[in-house]
Amino acid sequence: MKTDLLLSIVCVSLFFLSCNNQTDKKGLTSVDNTILQEADGTISLKLEKAACYSDANDPSSNTAEWTMSISKPGRYNLWLSSATRDTLVLNYQNTVKVSFLDKQLEVDPVCDKVVQNSEGISFPFFRADSFMGSFFIQEPGDYNIQVISEKIMPVEMLEKTASLSDTTRFISLVLVPNTR
Repeated sequence: MKTDLLLSIVCVSLFFLSCNNQTDKKGLTSVDNTILQEADGTISLKLEKAACYSDANDPSSNTAEWTMSISKPGRYNLWLSSATRDTLVLNYQNTVKVSFLDKQLEVDPVCDKVVQNSEGISFPFFRADSFMGSFFIQEPGDYNIQVISEKIMPVEMLEKTASLSDTTRFISLVLVPNTR
């Protein structure tokens, strides 16, 4: 009798825990942090939502990785957003590498557009967006995307090492549907 009662309690608990896996309003699932597409098809991959791997001895291998859910297949333009003091020279020491599916883009970021009054960026920094290239996604599903750059630093590390001498910081990758 006690075994049946214990088993019933465990089953009911598992049921309620599994039903608690709901999507919040920020586009993230509460269990696996999969980034969802916005209504316009854009996917914003912010650094603070990434799994980050950093190496203080060799920052050129610092990596951020996200899992994103694509609901609308098609061609997507990839933009890298940086917070910078100098929009003419972004000061990336190495090329930025983005791996997605079987493709790898490798680009030396330049400022293609300046976004004024960007959320979360305050003076003396400006948001500079760099065009990285494009990807074609054939079918809906969950995909992993990875970016490697010395400018990728986990939020905890940024808070410890933040100084006025920093000129550029990686903020996010943004996939924008390519329309004709």
